[in-house]
Amino acid sequence: MPHSSLPLAAVQAVAAQPCLYNIGVTTATRHPYSQEVAPGIDDRRVAVMVPSFNHASFVERALRSIFRQTLTPASLLVIDDGSQDDSPRVIERTLRNCAFPCELIARPNRGLCATLNEGLTKTRGTYFAYLGSDDLWLPDFLAARVSTLESRPRAALAYGHAFLINEDDRIVDCTADWADYTDGDARAMLMLENVAPMSPTVLHRRSLLERHGWNESSRLEDYELYLRLSVEGEFAFDPRVLSAWRQHHSNSSRDFVWMIEARLEAQRNVANQLALSAEDLEHSQRALNFAGAEDLLRLGDKKAARRFLKHSTAPSYAARARVALRLLMPVSLIEWRRRRKQARSTQRYGSLPLY
Repeated sequence: MPHSSLPLAAVQAVAAQPCLYNIGVTTATRHPYSQEVAPGIDDRRVAVMVPSFNHASFVERALRSIFRQTLTPASLLVIDDGSQDDSPRVIERTLRNCAFPCELIARPNRGLCATLNEGLTKTRGTYFAYLGSDDLWLPDFLAARVSTLESRPRAALAYGHAFLINEDDRIVDCTADWADYTDGDARAMLMLENVAPMSPTVLHRRSLLERHGWNESSRLEDYELYLRLSVEGEFAFDPRVLSAWRQHHSNSSRDFVWMIEARLEAQRNVANQLALSAEDLEHSQRALNFAGAEDLLRLGDKKAARRFLKHSTAPSYAARARVALRLLMPVSLIEWRRRRKQARSTQRYGSLPLY
C-alpha cells in the first residue's frame, strides 16, 4: 500500500494520544504536533526502532512485545519501508496503545540497511536496539541487556540466546541447544564459524555503533557490522533466552546459500579494518565455507554443501568425519531428524504468549 494512501485525518485524530506520529515523512521534517524528548532524560535509556516491511500479520505482536517491556524505552520509532501490505495501518492502529513517546514514518522502499541507518540518525539515547517487525522480545529483554552493558563498559553490544518460532508462535528451536556463543572477544566466533548474534537479541552501545552504522551496499545487514564492532569492543553474552526470531516463508535468512555467500563477502569487505593478511583471510574464508557446508547438510542440501566443501578446511578430524557421515545419510533421514527435533522443541518449550 503506498504511504500516501494513509489519510491525514486518521493521523490528526490520534495526535492528542501519548504516542506521536509522522505519516508519509520522507525527510527529517516533523509535523507541528511532534514533540522531542526533553534533553537529558534519556541519557541512560534505550531508543528502540522497528524496521517494518510487509509483515502485517506479525507487526502488531512485535510492537506489543515492546510495550510490555519491564524497562520502558525512552522512545520508539517505526519506519515502514514501503510495505505493499496493510502494515502501515496495522502499525498506526497499534501505536495508539503505546504509553511512551513513539513515531511512525511510512515512506517508499529504501532497503533494510538504509532504514536502520535512518532510525539510528533519528533517535537518541545511550543504547540502541531494533526489533524486526516479525520478531518478539520477552518482557525482561531491555532491562537485562541494559544491566549487562552498564556492568560491561568495554562492551560494544550485549546479546544472548533466542527462541526460533514459526508463524503460529510455536517454538521450533532454541539457540541455547546448539549455538556456542562467545563472551568477550568475538572475532574468532564471527570469522571462523557460521555463528553470529541474532538481531532480536542485541542491544548496541550507541557511541560505538555510530562510528560504523550499516553498510547500505551489504547483502546481509548485521554480519559485516558485527565484524567491525568486534574490533571496537567486547560482545557481552547473556545466556538467558529473552528474544524470539520468527521463521516463515519470506525470511531472507532462511536462504542459507545466500547467507553464506554474503558472509564471505562481508569478510572480504572488512579485511583491511581487521588487519587481516591474505593468508588470514583465506583461512577465515575456508573455515566459514566448512561451517556453512555443515549447516547446509543439516538442512539436507548436499549439492550446495559439496560446493562450499570444495573450498573449505575442516577444523578437526572429528568435524571431517561428521561431514562425511552426513553426506552418506539419506535426505529422508535428515528431514525426519529435523522434524523430530522441532517437535521436541515445541514439546519442551511450548508457544510464546500472544501479545
